[in-house]
Amino acid sequence: MEIVIQQTAEDIASVVADSIEQLVRSHAAPILGLATGSSPLPVYRELVRRHAEDGLSFARTRAFLLDEYVGLPQGHPESYREVIRREFTGLVDIADDHVQSPDGFSSDVATAGTRYDAAIAAAGGVDIQLLGIGTDGHIAFNEPGSSLASRTRLKTLTEQTRDDNARFFDSVDDVPYHVLTQGLGTILEARHLVLVATGANKADAVAAMVEGPVSAFCPGSVLQLHPHATVLLDEAAASGLKLAEYYRYSYNHKPAWQGL
Repeated sequence: MEIVIQQTAEDIASVVADSIEQLVRSHAAPILGLATGSSPLPVYRELVRRHAEDGLSFARTRAFLLDEYVGLPQGHPESYREVIRREFTGLVDIADDHVQSPDGFSSDVATAGTRYDAAIAAAGGVDIQLLGIGTDGHIAFNEPGSSLASRTRLKTLTEQTRDDNARFFDSVDDVPYHVLTQGLGTILEARHLVLVATGANKADAVAAMVEGPVSAFCPGSVLQLHPHATVLLDEAAASGLKLAEYYRYSYNHKPAWQGL
């Protein structure tokens, strides 16, 4: 796991966008894994800017979302498909049918996870998977206690997560209780995991993920098992790390050709 500490969210966005741009320009059919939430928004804004100002094209790109609420009506503005369309894919030249999410609107939710994993595999797997981390250490919606080998499936959200997400709805009562989420095992199959975390409220979760044991109690710690995982933090999110100075030293002396 590589830890990259930057001064601001915009600095992080630039570093991540560089990696995504390199993938999109060099691969014939790049596949992105997209996350919702506040952490990746600066990355999406930077990619949209590069599309508008520098001609960065996503026309050959396909995208798979990490998760989707269950029980919202199709087209609800806070469904993750609509959020991603509003914040990123609708602002660049990705065809709408090249963006796929777990089918939280399906009448057959029980098999939706298996079908979604099969669709990712049929596409060739995710090249770069963007991730955030919750204050309780969850990634995607794999709450504490999730199996480290889990697949895409139905999950019940914790009250903490529903409270955290209530800011996007009129009230916490409007936040669904269930989601379809990629499992930790599914996420680990992506070729490069890129997790972004900013703010002091993420410091404890980041410290547990990076420097704590691999444990279902902190689902994000599963990134320690991946051969190519990059964690990008601002100073506040990195404030609980014991080896922060080493991470800075290591990144500052990294060969330029390695990229992320």
